[in-house]
Amino acid sequence: MRSDPLIQIVRHHRARRFLLRYDPVRDRVRLTIPRRASQREALTWAATKRDWIEGQRRRRAEAVPLTPGSAIPFRGEDLTICHDPAGSRRVERIDDRLRTGGPIETVSRRIEQWLRTEARRLLSDDVAEYAARAGVSVKGVSVGDARTRWGSCSGDGRLRFSWRLVCAPDAVRRYVVAHEIAHRLHMDHSPAFRRAEAELVEGYVTALEAQLRALGPGLQRIGR
Repeated sequence: MRSDPLIQIVRHHRARRFLLRYDPVRDRVRLTIPRRASQREALTWAATKRDWIEGQRRRRAEAVPLTPGSAIPFRGEDLTICHDPAGSRRVERIDDRLRTGGPIETVSRRIEQWLRTEARRLLSDDVAEYAARAGVSVKGVSVGDARTRWGSCSGDGRLRFSWRLVCAPDAVRRYVVAHEIAHRLHMDHSPAFRRAEAELVEGYVTALEAQLRALGPGLQRIGR
């Protein structure tokens, strides 16, 4: 157990007991232990949780490579990647297909760039709409690939989102935008923030939160 590469031990000064958390994206288990706890005891305890760990791994979403023949979710629908070596390198959507040409070695990178571009376009439109409804200003919108946060809002009004939101249904993506716009009114999760969020989302917060939690592990496996 000591040499198990699956387990990452983290000491935390506020920890009062051993805690396991599984990361399906990295396929790693984070074992949090009190600062002065015995590492050997922690690993012995973790060994008793092997059935739980293996159960989490079995439920891990399958990876979705951005390669020819793969079907990837896009705005809640599936698009199949098609590759023609003699065709243009430009990525083009035709009905339920994403078509591109050129060297097969660069297909994944170009498909991801297309998804990122579409994500920024859609998210920018969503931000403009919700910011106008909330009566707030925004300094900028960008996309990245954070593993633990779907969106963030800085104090000066810069919003950042995961490009993977473009693979979720529109309502889920727009919920995340509304959540971050609500932070332009309240930089916390106070009752006032929740009221602002619910008004922007028109009362469907709980259902959309649940949908995002359910879809999240699969979205994080796209392109891995």
